[in-house]
Amino acid sequence: MIFSTATLTRVCAVSFATAAALAGTMGETLAQTLNGAGASFPAPLYQRYFADYKNATGVTVNYNSVGSGAGVRQFIAGTVDFGASDAAPSSSEKSQMKNGLLLVPTAGGAVAVVYNLPGVNNLQISRANLGKIFSGEITNWRQVDPKLPNQPIKVVVRADGSGTTEIFTSHLSAISPSFKSKVGTSKEPNWGFTVLKGPKNDGVAALVKQTEGSIGYVQDTFARKNEGATMRTARIQNKAGQFVEPSLAQANKAMEGIKFNADFTANMDDPSSGYPIVGITWLLVPRDYADNKKAAEIKRLLTWILTTGQGINNQLEFTRIPQSVTQKVLAEVNKIK
Repeated sequence: MIFSTATLTRVCAVSFATAAALAGTMGETLAQTLNGAGASFPAPLYQRYFADYKNATGVTVNYNSVGSGAGVRQFIAGTVDFGASDAAPSSSEKSQMKNGLLLVPTAGGAVAVVYNLPGVNNLQISRANLGKIFSGEITNWRQVDPKLPNQPIKVVVRADGSGTTEIFTSHLSAISPSFKSKVGTSKEPNWGFTVLKGPKNDGVAALVKQTEGSIGYVQDTFARKNEGATMRTARIQNKAGQFVEPSLAQANKAMEGIKFNADFTANMDDPSSGYPIVGITWLLVPRDYADNKKAAEIKRLLTWILTTGQGINNQLEFTRIPQSVTQKVLAEVNKIK
């Protein structure tokens, strides 16, 4: 298997070291299949990545969108070649990863707040009210705005351990001391009041669509795909006091001030401008593979994602990882054994 001329050209533009590492694999027989599992937040993007990658290389990448929590567990168990999560693994989880861990950031994205209130098309939710809705303090739509229906609020959350939930609860914990004390930041929190639960992002979207009076949270691509007469996206108040929608432009604006740490994590709890609920999603890969062919192919896949693949991100409403960061990540990818 070899790269296409166009792909090699883009790879060479990233760094000589990256191109040299790839060239070293071109005469080898590489793995024909890779298997991964995890986050549903980037699932639409990963489906496109892996379809395009197969067209370019002939290699099949199977991805099971089971949620971040399950993805981390499968990665620890060694049943997949890579995991995926929107929440960085905890210290306890990292200690169980016997072959090491490299976090590879692939994209950023917005978590949209979606609702089902017939006749209400332009809902705006303040910072103060958002935390209170999802901690059970506000229970009727009239408490959000006297002009809204006198109707109970039905909160819809994820049924599974979810990086989307961690991004969402991290933001709410940052802006609401009450939410932080009652619920806190977690992939699978104890909400402390009666909620409806749906599996993965598409399950939450489906439940909101069929439940009048409901409100939930999903990655923005799922919101746009499912938006219609019974489900709309709310405008959320940001740190600057503006009510903004989770558009790509607003997500990019929020990402502008984000600084990545040495391990490629980043604090995005409450950006100073743009859409306020944004997060990074990562692939989880071992630093040491038992199979040389798998190691060579995973390096080639990651290089493709961090170069050619980044051009797909904006098409699906995901932000790109800054090139200054991808160059550093590629240097670590080249160290995989």
